[in-house]
Amino acid sequence: MLKLLMLAAIAALLLLSEGGMSARTQSRTKRELARPLHRGGIRDPFGSYCQRRGGCCPGRNDQCTVPYLDTICYCDLFCNRTVSDCCPDFWSHCLGTNPPYPPSSCERNGHRFHSGATYKENCNLCTCGQNGRWECEDHACLIEDDMIKEINRRSYGWRASNYSQFWGMTLDEGLRYRLGTKRPSRTIMNMNEIQMNMNGNNNLPSYFNAVDKWPGKIHEPLDQGNCNASWAFSTAAVASDRISIQSMGHMTPQLSPQNLISCDTRNQDGCAGGRIDGAWWYLRRRGVVTEECYPFSAAQQTPAEVARCMMQTRAVGRGKRQATAHCPNSHSYHNDVYQSTPPYRLSSNEKEIMKEIMDNGPVQAIMEVHEDFFVYKSGIYRHTDVNYHKPSQYRKHATHSVRITGWGEERDYNGRTHKYWIGANSWGKNWGEDGYFRIARGVNECEIEAFVIGVWGRVTMEDMHNHHGRRK
Repeated sequence: MLKLLMLAAIAALLLLSEGGMSARTQSRTKRELARPLHRGGIRDPFGSYCQRRGGCCPGRNDQCTVPYLDTICYCDLFCNRTVSDCCPDFWSHCLGTNPPYPPSSCERNGHRFHSGATYKENCNLCTCGQNGRWECEDHACLIEDDMIKEINRRSYGWRASNYSQFWGMTLDEGLRYRLGTKRPSRTIMNMNEIQMNMNGNNNLPSYFNAVDKWPGKIHEPLDQGNCNASWAFSTAAVASDRISIQSMGHMTPQLSPQNLISCDTRNQDGCAGGRIDGAWWYLRRRGVVTEECYPFSAAQQTPAEVARCMMQTRAVGRGKRQATAHCPNSHSYHNDVYQSTPPYRLSSNEKEIMKEIMDNGPVQAIMEVHEDFFVYKSGIYRHTDVNYHKPSQYRKHATHSVRITGWGEERDYNGRTHKYWIGANSWGKNWGEDGYFRIARGVNECEIEAFVIGVWGRVTMEDMHNHHGRRK
């Protein structure tokens, strides 16, 4: 009996011993079987870890750790084994030797950066790779220094410049955020052109600018920012000028693009693009208020706020509309609604476009914007071939809409005459020639003469009287 009890006790001790060994094995297995910490090279090789901890630990000490990037590293002698989990400064601080692993860092401007560090080179993100080299994206940027230099070096008739608001954007982003007019449907493109009486067309001057003929009635270019809505900006600008001219200055509204962007939602996409025929439909059937009443602020708004329409109108008879809401701008109390008549299409003949502008005011035009137009600074723009030797990603275009306010011509040093249109863009006054640009006339440059629109404002004597009384 005693012998049996002794055998049972020995067996229990053996089981306990094996359990303890198993626990110790498990406690070591997780660390011992971990992947090498510096397999791709030491990240942050010049960081202070063991030194910051205050010292190193002899033998094995699983508590001798320091936070290291997204994990931990060790400062005990056990870390310096085949599968290393030592801190980057273990060898220099604890052993006084060089690390056995090549440091995974990249050099830039005399400074070292650990693997995974990033910086932006214009529009391309560069990342420090584990091979110690910077790996950069290869996007075509909206601002390309070599393109600007090449344009200015050659004799294209215009100058290019760098614009800080475009720096850091890709060409794709520029086309996606800075334009925004969708190509008209085939039905709209087949819209009949008006028949114009061109008697006396030889009297058209060599230079004309609507700003000079109608002072105080032609509105300055606005800035659409990164809101892809030139469809709304060009429409509102042309309607503003036409109403001011038609009312003989009694009504000089700067109409609100934001009103169109937020409220004209039928088959329109707001700051993601839209069609000018839809914008004119809205101006005729619903009307818009002024920029002062409903200011543009898409850059500060969320997509949901941009989409929310904050101005409604109702019919008051004879096709006229009246606002049923206060101005979104709480400091403005004039919520008058302005409307237009149906738009009409002009011929692509330059003389007819010129006569329309001189008789009735600025017109709206659709054009194709190429990569070099973004860097236009001055002169008579023509699309260049400077990027033809580059991959196709550097040569792209998309549709835009602008306002044409006049025309002119100039002679070059060889005595050749170059004709141009004066166009108003919607990229702010620090772009181009104070927000304007000149573009070759009579050759359908960038398709600017292919689809040109005019319009009349819905202006009555009653409207003019009411506004004249208010201005007094």
